[in-house]
Amino acid sequence: MTTAELTTCLWFDGQAEEAANHYVSIFKRSRLGAVSRFAEGAPGAAGSVMAVEFELNGQKFVALNGGPQFTFNESISFQIHCADQDEVDYYWSRLCEGGQEGPCGWLTDRYGVSWQVIPAALSELIGGPDPAKAKRATEAMLSMKKLDIAALWKAYED
Repeated sequence: MTTAELTTCLWFDGQAEEAANHYVSIFKRSRLGAVSRFAEGAPGAAGSVMAVEFELNGQKFVALNGGPQFTFNESISFQIHCADQDEVDYYWSRLCEGGQEGPCGWLTDRYGVSWQVIPAALSELIGGPDPAKAKRATEAMLSMKKLDIAALWKAYED
């Protein structure tokens, strides 16, 4: 093995370049990389985008225009750990544009990719040393779509 790095490959049906640009526009520490195009005789139209390399907060990705054979589902998701409610709100609103809210901080974006927008305090709240407090915070979380840190703390403390 020559490297310990991992790159996540995301399979799209003709939306690879659009998706890569969308994600790069959301994450502050991000960049686009190389764009590969289909050659004559390849499965895609000659000259059209085959794959786009991009990086989000240090994580490497490739967006591949693989066709309609495979689609995303919630069995794989990307977690975004947020320092505060402003970050939760920012990522939630940007990734939900054209997508769908899910329960407990999960959402599906316009491309069908699943994300978990998680406040840093969540593990402390639902895994705290006091089982009754943790239970109340967990119950509050289960009733939410976008996570509300103040409401989670209120449930934990009440």
